[in-house]
Amino acid sequence: MRHLTIALLGAALLALSPVQAADYFPPKGDGWARQTPQQAKFDPVKLKAAIDYAISAELQYPPELAKAADIRDLRVSVPLKYAGEPHSTPIGPLKAHAPANGIIIRHGKIVAEWGRTKDVDMTFSVTKTFLSSVAGVAFDKGMIKNINDRVIDYVRPTPDYMLAHNQPITWNDMLRQQSGWIGTMWGKPWWADRPEAGKPWSELAKGPPPVGKAWKYNDVRVNALALALTHLWKRPLPEVLKENIADPIGMSDTWHWEGYDNSWTTIDGKRTKVVSGGGHWGGGMFLSAYDQARLGLLGLNKGKWNGKAVLSDKWVAMARTPTGPNPNYGFCNWYLNTGKKTYPAAREDSLSFNGDGANIIFVDYQHDIVAVVRWIDGAKMKEFVRLLIEATGEPAP
Repeated sequence: MRHLTIALLGAALLALSPVQAADYFPPKGDGWARQTPQQAKFDPVKLKAAIDYAISAELQYPPELAKAADIRDLRVSVPLKYAGEPHSTPIGPLKAHAPANGIIIRHGKIVAEWGRTKDVDMTFSVTKTFLSSVAGVAFDKGMIKNINDRVIDYVRPTPDYMLAHNQPITWNDMLRQQSGWIGTMWGKPWWADRPEAGKPWSELAKGPPPVGKAWKYNDVRVNALALALTHLWKRPLPEVLKENIADPIGMSDTWHWEGYDNSWTTIDGKRTKVVSGGGHWGGGMFLSAYDQARLGLLGLNKGKWNGKAVLSDKWVAMARTPTGPNPNYGFCNWYLNTGKKTYPAAREDSLSFNGDGANIIFVDYQHDIVAVVRWIDGAKMKEFVRLLIEATGEPAP
């Protein structure tokens, strides 16, 4: 009954969206069509106010964090907030990022952009959206028969997967970050990731969390999913992404998906690199705001691109179905607007793909809008969305 309810919720959210949001899809390259705010039915003054707000709301790390991390540039993309955690040392590549930048798209065409939108920057947990999309391709190809199947019935990459606690974990549990997986990934134990403030051993003291019943944003567990998917595909995930998602939606050749210095596994006797599901310890997806916008358009069009299904309707419906322990979360990094709690000014079926920094791709089905907003203070994104929707001149939902 629980799975039937989830499926019905996903179908209901999907029904609110247009069958196809836009009839324009940009070709690969720089030839992305543009329109003026007036052509896109925006109030140009109000749209400028929204953009000015995003620029003014750029996240600035406080100087004491910069000093603690022994860096001079406050724009260096180091996961400073994790500096007090056990095992917090970065083990993957990092990069100084561009100042605040972003793109606004309506009906598939660019209406406005600001800042250095072509800079290839870290996207932190936006990486998780690509990771869950790779899982979606595996599901659509029949490589995963049922998301409620146990992961160990498909792959067993390390002995940790066979711990009694981990054996019941399903693909659905991992995709929803409710798995409670325990173990160590690339030298980072599960309990060291986001413990209680000032209590670095709190997660370990509480013991293993219940499987499938508690939501926790935990990159060790996401990296366990990335490792499992690498073994399922039997090839590096960036190759899978390029072939099945990035190239079909025209992403540039500048993006790269990184793992850690020590994230290697052996598949059929071949040493294979495993990428990370985020940038918590470095690594993850590095890409431009333009490529993020393409991901947003794919979400806006329910997994379809120019008439082709990149991700199936069934997968997108499941990705947009609320997770029991956290109704504002779907599959990895599909942030929902259940009860309009995340974005009160937007309709309930709107969503976003979020990464630290903050890197946010906002998808508004009601107004056929994708907004990529990079390096904004995440707490201020709610107000940006309000200003953006106000600029459409349409009544609030």
